Amino acid sequence: MLALLAVGFVTGMRHALEADHLAAVVAMSTRSRSPLATVMRGAAWGAGHTVSLLVLGGICLAAGATIPDAQAHWFERAVGVMLILVGVHVLMRLRRDRIHVHLHRHGAGRAHVHAHRREGGQEHQHPAAGHLRAAVVGMVHGAAGTAAILLLTAVSAGSFWWGLAHIGTFGLGSILGMASLSAVIAVPLELTSRRLTRTFGVLEATVAVGTMILGATMVSWS
Repeated sequence: MLALLAVGFVTGMRHALEADHLAAVVAMSTRSRSPLATVMRGAAWGAGHTVSLLVLGGICLAAGATIPDAQAHWFERAVGVMLILVGVHVLMRLRRDRIHVHLHRHGAGRAHVHAHRREGGQEHQHPAAGHLRAAVVGMVHGAAGTAAILLLTAVSAGSFWWGLAHIGTFGLGSILGMASLSAVIAVPLELTSRRLTRTFGVLEATVAVGTMILGATMVSWS
């Protein structure tokens, strides 16, 4: 059983690196202005993911049933729709915070041009809202991944509590995996946002469009 829990933990870390998970967390992290905020957002995603797994997994284990394939496909479609909405949100934020230019004059006719982004986004002022959004996104991802995880648990675990423990260690692995990945992407995101404003805007738009394309693909294939 301890080996089963260890496998669940490692599998959870790997599970955090799936394409739709990465797309969502990276898109939501483009607004973070500190490495710690980015890491916390990844951990919040993992926490929401784990809550869904424990709740839905516990219900299914107690009932001795798994989620039907038709229902699992609807969960996958929900993830696709969510990714599209995340991408749209990033594009709307880019439009709101677009770069604009001021002409400044100093003293006797001296003037210079100053360009900057308007900081109208509320996420920068209230990071807790961004963490909550990441947790909700993680919960949707957790619901979509419940069927496959329960299949492994039902085969390997001999009781309800061991099955729930397996899901819990899987969830802890996903929290650590996503938090670690967020730590890796935090520094380049921060440096780019501070020193290469225009480049960072292009990066944000690219992430948003890519997230929307992945979401649309999941909706059409599920």
